[in-house]
Amino acid sequence: MTPDTTAAHVLVVDDLEASRFIAASWLRRSGHTVIEAATAAEALSALAAHRVDLVLLDVHLPDMSGFDVTERIKADPRTSSIPVVLISAMHIETEDKISGLRRGADAYLVEPLDPGELIANVEAALRYHRARALAEHLADRLQRLTTATLTINAAATFDALVQAAAAGAADVLDAETTAVLVTPSGAVRAASAGGRRGSPTPRTEPEELGTWLSAAHQGVGAKLVDGPRRGDSAPTVAALARTQPPRPPTGILVAADTVRTDDDRNLLRQLAQATALAAEGLRAFAEEHSLALTLQRSLLPRTLPQHPELPMTARYLPASRNAEIGGDFYDVVELDGRMLITIGDVCGHSIEAATVMGEVRHTLRAYAVEGHSPTTILRRLDTVLARFHPVGGLTTVCLLSVDLRSGTMLVANAGHVPPLVADDRGARYLPVKGPLLGLGLARPDEVEVPLPKGTTVLLTTDGLVERPGTDLDEGMELLRAAVSPTGDMDELADRLLADFGADKQDDIALVLLRRV
Repeated sequence: MTPDTTAAHVLVVDDLEASRFIAASWLRRSGHTVIEAATAAEALSALAAHRVDLVLLDVHLPDMSGFDVTERIKADPRTSSIPVVLISAMHIETEDKISGLRRGADAYLVEPLDPGELIANVEAALRYHRARALAEHLADRLQRLTTATLTINAAATFDALVQAAAAGAADVLDAETTAVLVTPSGAVRAASAGGRRGSPTPRTEPEELGTWLSAAHQGVGAKLVDGPRRGDSAPTVAALARTQPPRPPTGILVAADTVRTDDDRNLLRQLAQATALAAEGLRAFAEEHSLALTLQRSLLPRTLPQHPELPMTARYLPASRNAEIGGDFYDVVELDGRMLITIGDVCGHSIEAATVMGEVRHTLRAYAVEGHSPTTILRRLDTVLARFHPVGGLTTVCLLSVDLRSGTMLVANAGHVPPLVADDRGARYLPVKGPLLGLGLARPDEVEVPLPKGTTVLLTTDGLVERPGTDLDEGMELLRAAVSPTGDMDELADRLLADFGADKQDDIALVLLRRV
């Protein structure tokens, strides 16, 4: 018997005991297991109670036509894939055969039967349906593998990746799995997901998995190894994959009794390789983000000037981890008798934006040291950006030039969030506007504004007030209501970031100053 016709469970349905006995005898001699039924009702009950691989069905039953029984079998999702071979004990017309086949039968035989003819038809039907079932099973697993791989590649964090890998492997292999990887910082991340077959993977602590992982695979690519065991737990198999030797491998563990075929092993290796490639992408992104963030922080002031009459504090909060670096910046320059406070934002999110930000900051300092007014500084900076950064150089800036002797400040704005002033009259935005830099547009002169003692001024980038799906004016109004002229400025800065800066997709810079 070929592998496609290995022993099957055959339900023989015939109201004539002699006919059932003969057919059952032939089938048993060919190695099949036989279940017998005399009526349609018994046949349907047997299908519900037993595993059945094929039904050998008499057309003429006392309680229901064999055609109707066939239709019932094929209409039920639980039995629709079971092949049905109809047998008629009397002469039939061609139309009867056609009707039987159209109503779901896989073959139609007429007695008297030759034993070889019966067994050949049974095995042909079994071969076809087993091949079809195998093809459907493989297609389903490939579909699950595709879905799992897409989910793995879509993971934006290492925690999401290890969870996607465990869930994907559990779905593809229909077994409990554990996925493990090591982040660029050396932290071990592990996640488990359940399945319906096989033994559970051993409950191993992430640190133990990390130690085992680093020693289990030193090469490149994907391979299967024996997984770790704890005490008398069931043996496990692990698929380990790495993209290059310096990187730690990723691993997917599953109980050994669930990996039974070459297909199982290949699928497990493919899932591990997909996880390793996705982890490599996240590592590259994290390294680029860290590089850009280090560059941006190096271009921001390490300390702020300490002036007893004008205390100030500043904060910089990078965008959430799944976003690129931005171009937000601030600066404070002490001049002869004045203090120039700058806040700005280079449009875009990339290392280029951070680089342009550095150029803008240094250029601003150079023009400020030359003694230019805030508006002149912005006009000259506008010319520089339009000439040397015509693409990617659009920048917003707000300048405050504070004169403590006169108790005033000059304000010039280039498309930025205006300063928020809070005093005993309340909090309000200064009505100072102007076009952003890099377009070569005409801009208004700076505006002189009084700065009496007890006044608090907030400068911020738009990341603090922008909210997805919310109008910018609404965000600005919420911020205005949250700022008061009293209290500790460090506490105020931290509270504003906590209330308005959580999980933002844009960088945030802010400067708080108060005349005392």
